[in-house]
Amino acid sequence: MHKWTATAAAFVALAVSLYNFATLHSQPAVHVTLPHLIRLEKKGNEVHFYVQPTIATRFKSDNVEVFSDARLRLTPTGSISTSKRPAFYWRESDTWAYHADSGSIDPTWSSDPAPFIVSQDKPQQPAFKFLASDWMYQAGRYEASLELLRSANRPLITKFCLIISAAAVGELNNPQPPDQTIRFFRNDLPKFTSASDSPGCYRRDTD
Repeated sequence: MHKWTATAAAFVALAVSLYNFATLHSQPAVHVTLPHLIRLEKKGNEVHFYVQPTIATRFKSDNVEVFSDARLRLTPTGSISTSKRPAFYWRESDTWAYHADSGSIDPTWSSDPAPFIVSQDKPQQPAFKFLASDWMYQAGRYEASLELLRSANRPLITKFCLIISAAAVGELNNPQPPDQTIRFFRNDLPKFTSASDSPGCYRRDTD
């Protein structure tokens, strides 16, 4: 009886060891969470789209995930579905600074578009700046996706929607004051989440 008990305990210990080994050496399960706030801007013939997701894994692993590129896609839908699609590309990553004298929050270059690493002890919050030229928003709804390309697995794609009012288009085209060109859009405003047919879409916070 003692021999069988010892053998069973050894098998259990071996199974646990193999499970822990496989878990530690497996690819980390990475999740992308979008922020409640994104920023849009128009300067000259360029449109800038700023978004800072959280990219992290909750599971312990010795491996890391290497992301090589980020892509943003916006598709006009509904009444504007036949309009031109923007060709965004990852221009840079930024940091944000608040200026008490003017009340503005402005971006500053932080890093070039380059690969970055995500592991359990190293989550990332890259502040992506995407740029599209010779294009401008129209009032309406856009289906969007943030696509993160990685070296070992399929891309991570996070979908969301954006609703831009005619007033917001006017603000982007003619900002007042003229030097404050960035506009905030949120997806958690109670006035939209409680009554809208698109409660999860980003909208101008002053609409």
